[in-house]
Amino acid sequence: MKRYFIHTFGCQMNVNDSLRMSEVLAKMSYEPTPVPENADLIILNTCAIREKAEDKMLSALGRYKPVKASRGALIGVGGCVAQQEKDRLLKKVPYLDFVFGPDNIAKLPDIIGRVAEDRARVVETAFVHSEEYVFPRADPETSRGKVTEFVTVMKGCDNVCSFCVVPHTRGREVSRAFPDVLVEVADLAKVGVREVTLIGQNVNSYAGGISFAQLLLRTAEVPGIERVRFTTSHPHDLSDELIEAFRIQPKIAPHFHLPVQCGSDRILKMMRRDYTVVQYLERLEKLRQARPGIAVTTDIIVGFPGETEEDFEMTMKLTEQVRYDNQFSFVFSPRPKTGAALRENEWGPVPHEVKIARLERLQKLQRKISGEITAELVGSEVEVLVEGHSRYDASKRFGRTPENRTVNFDGDAPAGAIVKVKVERATPNQLAGNQVSVLSLPTVEPLPVAPATSPFHVVAEA
Repeated sequence: MKRYFIHTFGCQMNVNDSLRMSEVLAKMSYEPTPVPENADLIILNTCAIREKAEDKMLSALGRYKPVKASRGALIGVGGCVAQQEKDRLLKKVPYLDFVFGPDNIAKLPDIIGRVAEDRARVVETAFVHSEEYVFPRADPETSRGKVTEFVTVMKGCDNVCSFCVVPHTRGREVSRAFPDVLVEVADLAKVGVREVTLIGQNVNSYAGGISFAQLLLRTAEVPGIERVRFTTSHPHDLSDELIEAFRIQPKIAPHFHLPVQCGSDRILKMMRRDYTVVQYLERLEKLRQARPGIAVTTDIIVGFPGETEEDFEMTMKLTEQVRYDNQFSFVFSPRPKTGAALRENEWGPVPHEVKIARLERLQKLQRKISGEITAELVGSEVEVLVEGHSRYDASKRFGRTPENRTVNFDGDAPAGAIVKVKVERATPNQLAGNQVSVLSLPTVEPLPVAPATSPFHVVAEA
């Protein structure tokens, strides 16, 4: 059998897409290899959200060039960079064999066949029209042995924020029919999955026959599913109905990732975010009233064009006011074809050294807040869904709380069990402690390996 290696960059959507690629390749009699040096086919599944991800991808392509020289391996680039930068990629990387966009995973057999037979470079980056798009159907066997899994419910985005490349790389919003989602969730539960995360670029604008709140409630009712999560959301879609779902269904995990992007109304308007800070805080307060103790995380862009020191201080103030459990913060990176990139000079670029200094200040503040939140949990007992062995110490177990906090602990519960852990130590990023009781055991016999292990080898990085 021929062997493949997939290197994935970026978000959960990309990780999920890579698993679908793996399933397609398995049907072509390819088997996975954990090292690229043994591969006959190397695919880089790319992310275009930040320039850093693109740079990493180009660096990886350079490392894989000798594999092509020594083994004749085919090399392909998929994902968002492929969708947006196909011409530049083919010109800059002459040993690249094929390029394909996120909508064209199902065409991999044809693409690889054309490359092998015709010895020609192949490009497949056309968007599939919304009414013709068919969501890849996941093979539940891919997830056997896992405790938690992603389920795609929609793709694309209609918001066209001025900093965001997603509409250009993933296209317009397309929602998956809700019966298909529920069937996939039920199939995952049958192979032992106990937690699902519904994913999409803007999940709470879901329109697959029912509202997103209704989809969450129905997913929570699937036998065997104990926790339901989702990502990512836009603040303007945080509806009263969705907030009510958090109030009435405890299986919807008390964690909400709600990207604010900036604490300045002036910058939010330039970003084309259709809410003010006050409106954001009002929705957040209603959510916290409905689900006391809910953990809130966010995304923040530092150094957006035109950002003044006063604008940045508003972001610092918002961070202190909300007290996010965590935040994913980055310096502004102009992305091709976006409004912010086209108008950066007009609005006024922020010097790189200023961006970095502001980012360091913001992240220092967030580490302090995160540390204070986790320190308050020392001495308490938390509920943990066991996912397997700790990556730091194989003698320990690893899992997450309903609030999505990472816990490494001493215990003997199998993957898929839900346990109580007494927290003995805490850092801003994780908790540590000892198992004190088992609340429930897995309904499917777990595999004797860590549940993160998959028969489809996918290397992923941010």
